[in-house]
Amino acid sequence: MRLSLITIFSLVFLIQLTRCQVDSDALSEKVEQLTEWSLKKPVIRLNFDKFKHFVKTAPRNYSIVVMLTALASHRECQICRPANDEFQIVAQSWRYSPQFSNKLFFAMVDFDDAPDVFKLLNTASAPQFILFGRKQGKPKPADHFDISRVGFSAEQIAKWVNDRTDITIRIFRPPNYSGLLLVILLVSMIASLLYVKRNNLEFLYNKTTWSMIVISAILIFISGQMWNQIRGPPMVYRNPRTGQVGFFAGGHGYQFIAETYIVFAIYGAIVAGMILLNEVPKYLNDVNTKKALVIGGTGMVVFFFSMILSIFRSKYQGYPYSLFF
Repeated sequence: MRLSLITIFSLVFLIQLTRCQVDSDALSEKVEQLTEWSLKKPVIRLNFDKFKHFVKTAPRNYSIVVMLTALASHRECQICRPANDEFQIVAQSWRYSPQFSNKLFFAMVDFDDAPDVFKLLNTASAPQFILFGRKQGKPKPADHFDISRVGFSAEQIAKWVNDRTDITIRIFRPPNYSGLLLVILLVSMIASLLYVKRNNLEFLYNKTTWSMIVISAILIFISGQMWNQIRGPPMVYRNPRTGQVGFFAGGHGYQFIAETYIVFAIYGAIVAGMILLNEVPKYLNDVNTKKALVIGGTGMVVFFFSMILSIFRSKYQGYPYSLFF
């Protein structure tokens, strides 16, 4: 009887040892393959079989960030491409970081390549970022990146990854020379204008001209036009399921071109109200006209400032202050 028990325990031990060895070999093969793919392309493209094998199937001692997207033009996902660009920047920054290791990988699943993955995850929206951690099981709510709240800039994605994995990714963006070329073009135009007007430079001493130039420059910068030049966002967002057009990006980490134009116009209206309130009455003699301009200017400042405050509150969730809207 004792011999039989010893034999049974020995067989169980050998089976468990063999299973551990098999799991170890399978894990080593998965890590080696993912590392090889990452060295070639920082973002690994997965189909359904690869997703099940490398993401959903045990064993797994690594974390993998998966972007669900729909890049094909006929899908009409306006923000999928800029979201993909930001995701690529994060993956590239990790790939060429001194801290790069086989503890973290980046992958993407395109709807047209693997619709079954979307069915498996019970979702039909894109883009999405989901982190599958080292522990097996269904991702927690915090493992889903909240695009609507913080946008999808590379810096925000890296911060989220750090919060979930304690892995720090320092973002390196490729150099963008469009701003430098714009400055060179602007300087050239100004130099050409000064050369043409070299015999009549009184306009350089005109206070109104310089005021308009300074105000225009301020409006351009505070409305986010330079951000548009650097990031290249889409004009608007069109929901692929409902067809509804959105002019404002959710969260403070991203914006659309139309959004910056609207903000530019609102700030311009506030400036116009201040001019009506302070400057124009100085050049008028009629008291009633002055009163009308003061009332109109005050109304414009209050109304449009309330609008800009409302937009700010919608993008920064939890901001407590408002005026009229």
